[in-house]
Amino acid sequence: MSFLAPLYLLLAGAVAVPLVLHLMRKRIEITFDFPAVLYLARAERENVRQMRIRNLLLMMLRVLAVLFLALAAARPVGRLIGAGHVPTAIAVVLDNSMSTSVIVDGAPLLNRLKRAAATAIDGTSASDRLWLVTADGQVVGGTRAAVRDALARIEAIGGRGDLPYAVTRAAGLVMAAGLPSREVAIVTDAQATSWSSEIPLGDVRVVVYAPTVAAPPNRAIVAADARPARWTPRGTVLGQTSGVDSATFRVSLGERTLARGLTRGGEEISVRAEPAERGWQRGVIELAPDELRADDMRYFAVWMGGAPSVRLLPGSGPFVKTAVDALVQSGRLALGNEIEIGPADAVTHLPALILPPGDAVRLGAANRALERLNVPWRFGPARREETVVRGAGFDGAAATVRYPLVATVAAPADTLATVAGEPWIVAGEHYAIVGSPVDPVATTFPLRATFLPWFGDVLAQRLAGDATIVLNTVPGGSVTVPSGVDALEGDDQQAAKLTSRTLIAPSRAGVYFLRRGAERVGAVVVNAEPEESDLRRLPLDQLRSRIRVRESVVVSDDGAWKRAVFDVGSRRPLQPSLLLLALACLAGELMVVRRDGQPKAIRAA
Repeated sequence: MSFLAPLYLLLAGAVAVPLVLHLMRKRIEITFDFPAVLYLARAERENVRQMRIRNLLLMMLRVLAVLFLALAAARPVGRLIGAGHVPTAIAVVLDNSMSTSVIVDGAPLLNRLKRAAATAIDGTSASDRLWLVTADGQVVGGTRAAVRDALARIEAIGGRGDLPYAVTRAAGLVMAAGLPSREVAIVTDAQATSWSSEIPLGDVRVVVYAPTVAAPPNRAIVAADARPARWTPRGTVLGQTSGVDSATFRVSLGERTLARGLTRGGEEISVRAEPAERGWQRGVIELAPDELRADDMRYFAVWMGGAPSVRLLPGSGPFVKTAVDALVQSGRLALGNEIEIGPADAVTHLPALILPPGDAVRLGAANRALERLNVPWRFGPARREETVVRGAGFDGAAATVRYPLVATVAAPADTLATVAGEPWIVAGEHYAIVGSPVDPVATTFPLRATFLPWFGDVLAQRLAGDATIVLNTVPGGSVTVPSGVDALEGDDQQAAKLTSRTLIAPSRAGVYFLRRGAERVGAVVVNAEPEESDLRRLPLDQLRSRIRVRESVVVSDDGAWKRAVFDVGSRRPLQPSLLLLALACLAGELMVVRRDGQPKAIRAA
């Protein structure tokens, strides 16, 4: 047993009052000299035993009444007979990941999970603190009515979300509430991929509801991509399926159907096309619908138009020349004057892919050329040390000769690769700068298989007049948009202003275009994680082992869930019971006093 207001136990000292009054009470002896008093003396001797019992009873009733009132004021709680539950901080975690949208018994599984969450919410009282936390990180707190309204509006998101983070956040909320009881109530479909690791939560009570439902067979599109991202104007759509049976598929680009066919789980879909459309287009690969509709389609984005033209300047090196020739032969580049490629001291205009000078004595001329081109970067003195290159797509390349890139002003730019924590390749508006000569003597990057794709992408996605960059992410994921992008265009062609270069992707899968002013300059492609299509459930005992906590209960039955959320065996407030006992003592005292106050006949001798 514990007390919510232990200072009120000091009131228990008031029990001394009836004790002192009882002990200080004195019998008053009166001597009468006339014979009639003999009758009174005999009556007193006959009733003396009854009077003593009556006085002791009154004293005990008064002492107990004061004691029960003092204990009730201290608000005790314990695992005894009580009413309701102690003031509880409870956070209900609702798994609304994509897998919960699967159809079970004719309705989405999420509906059943929401009903279980409503049961936990309805069991709270005005003295509790209540929150609702979802797998996509949304938190709603407040009154029971406000949380119920928020629950009614929740829908399944387009991806996995982050259930471990939601559970951890819920535990933090209840532990910071300062209430005597802390509880996290989790409703989930127990998808194995969502509960792949242990979650330590500390000193909270956790109750988990995971209904026992068989996972239906599921087919899915787990990959969709346009190769390359810029079609000039032809390219290839690649897709990958999962599942055990065959299904029909359709590949669409904008309003056009590129291909239809039949595929089996695990097979690759490959469609070559040369559409007549130009500019940015949304694409999708679709399967025939099954019980989990959300993963039967997967999106991609592609830009279609002419190939950017490039001019190779002297001093670029043989590896750059070979890369340009290969891209020209494949149709991804054309020879012309749109983009210059070469050492900084030879570049005459932007856009340009700028390389360091081939000779260190040309460093001053190179920096003067950068100043003339209004490029806010300069080459520092050469450094000769082998250092690993860090960045997406660089595959562990190393740099042995490099010119540190130093910013002259705080202009917006993207760091594409670093060496020793310093910028090695940066890109800004109409320029990209490499900190080492593109030669195996200076860096191993030209020898890597990723060099040619990177080289073509940086020209098409960063430097072309209608630059095309495609960012792939998951619902709610974080991506860094290129410098100069100021808006995100949705399906309704309405643009939302961007206030930061860090973009939190929408929770719904689809293609969203990046805009600079009125021009589309890229696309954010949002698709669910492939593992979200794996509907295998985790057994209850394994699910229980994933939660490291003081006390946990995992149930699959609706009735057991209702009983477990506020367990009858858990601590409950004893204050109402103590007040009833105090009232009973006062009522008993009143009955004793009223009975003794009635006139009694005295037997004659």
